[in-house]
Amino acid sequence: MKNRQNVLTAALTGLSPAVWGSTYLVTTELLPPDRPLLATTMRALPGGLFLLALGRKLPVGIWWWRALVLGVLNIGAFNFLLFVAAYRLPGGIAGVILSAQPMFVVILAALLLGERIRPVHALACVMGIAGVVLLVFKGAASLDTVGVLAAVGGALCMASGITLTKRWGRPEGVGLLTFTGWQLTAGGLVLLPFWLSLEDLPDTLTGSNVIGFAYLITLGAVLSYIVWFRGIERLPAVAVSFLALGSPVVATLLGYLVKDQTLSALQILGMAVIFLAVVLGQPRPPRPKSGKTPSTPPLTTVPHLPDQPALEQEHSG
Repeated sequence: MKNRQNVLTAALTGLSPAVWGSTYLVTTELLPPDRPLLATTMRALPGGLFLLALGRKLPVGIWWWRALVLGVLNIGAFNFLLFVAAYRLPGGIAGVILSAQPMFVVILAALLLGERIRPVHALACVMGIAGVVLLVFKGAASLDTVGVLAAVGGALCMASGITLTKRWGRPEGVGLLTFTGWQLTAGGLVLLPFWLSLEDLPDTLTGSNVIGFAYLITLGAVLSYIVWFRGIERLPAVAVSFLALGSPVVATLLGYLVKDQTLSALQILGMAVIFLAVVLGQPRPPRPKSGKTPSTPPLTTVPHLPDQPALEQEHSG
């Protein structure tokens, strides 16, 4: 029963990376061009403020800085570094580096959560990286130092965010929607000064722009992060980290279906390898204990006792 619940939870949690895999297509097709910081800020801040207004509860005490740290790691810094890496590293190299994120979670979970490093996790990490290489790598390309550092930083941010979210949990009396709102708001506020200083507002907004922003705010942020943080609460941190590998798979499939991009045999193989890595990274059902099962104790026969009238007659005689 527990294993079935884990499978259903993993399947639901995996929908979040699937939605995030569509972000690139939505950004390029529906949003104003060349404004990645506008896209990431609008994705996080409005939804976060909406959830805060809905929950009507602010962090208290230690949770002020914890919410800030989680918002920066899970949303603000991660998205900023992701776009920097994507712009400066051609040929899918950013995706390959970011696919090392489960390996970082395996290490951090062992240090901070006491989760044992299993050989199957090491194998799944190697398979995950290999699968992403087959999926997105386009051959030799020049490496930009800033881009590489940004990609490594993004992977570390996501890994640290998953691990600390698991370690700190959720404060008592705070619902999942409010907890998500704290992080989205914190991440959006961190991105806001970068957007205002590095980009400008578009001259006009088209109907497609409005649809794109609405998609990013609702599905791309509010709903997907609620599901994501729910999964972190219910699954091991390592298992959640492997689910994130579904994002490049969905991005590749959408490029093939919507933008008429090619899909090679190596890419299909890469998808299969990634799927196996995700499966290997999920928690295993407990093995039945070996040894003989205790035999059923023999039934003891209770001697028949004479009924009460017979006893009375015997005593009276």
